[in-house]
Amino acid sequence: MDYKSAGVDIDKANRVIDEVKSKIRETFRNEVISDIGGFSGLFDIVQGKYNDPVLVASVDGVGTKLKLAFLSGKHSTIGIDLVAMCVNDVIVCGAEPLFMLDYFATGGLEENVVKEVISGIVEGCKIANCSLIGGETAEMPSFYKKGEYDLAGFVVGIIEKEKIIDGTTISIGDKIVGIASSGVHSNGFSLIRKIFVDSGKFDLNKPLEGLEKPLIDELLTPTKIYVYPILRVIKNFNIKGMAHITGGGIIENIGRVLSDRLKAVIDCSSWEIPEIFKIIKRYGNVDEFEMFRVFNNGIGYVIIVNDEEVEDLTTFLNNLGFKSYLIGEITQRNENEPKVELKGYVNSFK
Repeated sequence: MDYKSAGVDIDKANRVIDEVKSKIRETFRNEVISDIGGFSGLFDIVQGKYNDPVLVASVDGVGTKLKLAFLSGKHSTIGIDLVAMCVNDVIVCGAEPLFMLDYFATGGLEENVVKEVISGIVEGCKIANCSLIGGETAEMPSFYKKGEYDLAGFVVGIIEKEKIIDGTTISIGDKIVGIASSGVHSNGFSLIRKIFVDSGKFDLNKPLEGLEKPLIDELLTPTKIYVYPILRVIKNFNIKGMAHITGGGIIENIGRVLSDRLKAVIDCSSWEIPEIFKIIKRYGNVDEFEMFRVFNNGIGYVIIVNDEEVEDLTTFLNNLGFKSYLIGEITQRNENEPKVELKGYVNSFK
């Protein structure tokens, strides 16, 4: 017997990595001083660039959105999702993402699938200006179902210690700016699959009323990467706090950056909720409040800024091509009140 007969094809794994090395190198920043294939990746933090640097790390995955990739055979955007979920968390404190490692695990390597996924990771890293300096491709027979895999991403960023944005300067009267999402992003897919896949009532390859493309393509639209606008925003405005709207939606994620004495009041009529969320609510008969606890509903990232800067900030973001809205304000929170109050959410899906 040999390893290949046991289900692990070392030669295939090596061949795949060799074929994508050139693409991966396209993500390398000048600070990368190693190549793909070593035992670890090396990244030189340029001396003199920072006085008191702090490293910022994040790890994340894509969740059960992967199931839709398996079902459809479309794997080209999942890698972008992976990068986005990691780098968007890192920038919340104002840090610049530097490099990334990925983990791809499967029961049996399918070369074209691996290439598609890695190509997506490369594209996401380019958008984020983040170097892909290493990773792990694990082939584990009988551990995963045939045709399935799992993904994880690890990102490290850097920020000057005195410039860390942690929400401690947020005060009553500050305004909340929301930046548009590209769609569902990478959260809530267990519920989405229950509605559109498990029910057996829908043809994912056809558009539902109100959508311009097939439902599967709408759902697989990659998560928006906010690195470009955020790194520019923090250089031009006094940003007090930020939140990446992931699992838990607006309700849970904005509350994470507020002290116990503060409350965010969100006007749910201040932006148009994209059609895909209205479709999810309608066909799944999902309660409005539950929609805001699970999905981003069109707002993928939030910035908290003082009242005097809010108009200039939204104009700045819109000029960069990132649609933004004034969606709320910070008020006093009384004991036993929630940290996030939604106004008009019942009528927002009409």
